[in-house]
Amino acid sequence: MGGAAPEVNVIGIVGWKNCGKTTLVSSLIRELTSRGLTVNSIKHAHHAVDVDQPDTDSYRHRDAGAREVILAGGQRFAIMHELRGADEPTLEELLARLGPCDWVIVEGFKAHSHPKIEVHRQECNREPLYPNDASIIAVATDYSPDFAGPGFDMNDVPELADFILNSGKP
Repeated sequence: MGGAAPEVNVIGIVGWKNCGKTTLVSSLIRELTSRGLTVNSIKHAHHAVDVDQPDTDSYRHRDAGAREVILAGGQRFAIMHELRGADEPTLEELLARLGPCDWVIVEGFKAHSHPKIEVHRQECNREPLYPNDASIIAVATDYSPDFAGPGFDMNDVPELADFILNSGKP
């Protein structure tokens, strides 16, 4: 790959485990694509991720030592990349691997400085992230938080999508 990564519209969705991030991300993707936009996503996981299972041919290729394996079929393809001791890729490196799109929605990557919307429910029993993260530009909640910026009902996906689109590159 070479050269600089192309400019891309990126919005992050962050929050604590089981506070509604994936539900909101899925709903936002559905909403934005229904408006005719192309959306890519990146999901950060804090555990060992394996989408490939033992006894499959592609797993056997990786297990034999291949750094990357592409599993391709008539409906989709997947690239599995083994780090083999290398550092986890940065968000910028992952963004550079994506194909062209109108927006990328990033779930997770809490410590990164891209513009983010925090999802926080009262029942999460954790303090919100926004007091200590200046890159959080809005919150989506099921209550009225003490946040100086825009706040949204976490179930009002069209309004959140409008905010994302109207904020340009947040």
